[in-house]
Amino acid sequence: MTVRTARAHDLPGFLGLAAQVEQWFGPMVEEPGFHDAVREHIAASMALVAPSSGPDLLGGLLFGAEAPTYHVHWLVVSRRARGTGVGRALMEEAVRRWVRGPGEIEVVTFGPDHPGAVVSGARVFYERLGFVPAEAAAPGPEGGSRQVYRRAVG
Repeated sequence: MTVRTARAHDLPGFLGLAAQVEQWFGPMVEEPGFHDAVREHIAASMALVAPSSGPDLLGGLLFGAEAPTYHVHWLVVSRRARGTGVGRALMEEAVRRWVRGPGEIEVVTFGPDHPGAVVSGARVFYERLGFVPAEAAAPGPEGGSRQVYRRAVG
C-alpha cells in the first residue's frame, strides 16, 4: 500500500471520503471551512493520502505537528478499505514523518455512547494503536459525544 503527501488534485478525494462519514461528523462536503482546512493542510505538506487504483482515495489524514502535543485533525478510511490496514498505514507514516518525542499524540474521536463509535470502529482502531481514552471533548457538529484519545511518544 502506498501512502504519500497529499497534493492539490486530491481535494475531490478528500471530499469523497468526507461524504462517507457526514452522518457521524456533520456536513463537510459543502462546507467552505472544510475545503479551506484541507487546502491549508495540503499547502503545509501536513496531509497524507492512501491512493487507490481509481479516482477515489482509500484514506486521508490531516495532521498537526506542533511538538510536544501532536494532533490527528482528521482521519477517514473509505468504506471499502476499512479493516485492511489503510488507517494504520496513514498513522504510521504521519508518526514517521512528523512526530519527535518526548510528547504525545492526541485525537478527538467518538464518545462511547455515539452511534458511530462501534460502526466506524474508530475507538477500537485508536486503542489498537496504543491510544488511551482521556477526557470528554466538546460535542461534534452533529451533536454527538466526543472523547480525547492520547498516546505518549518517546
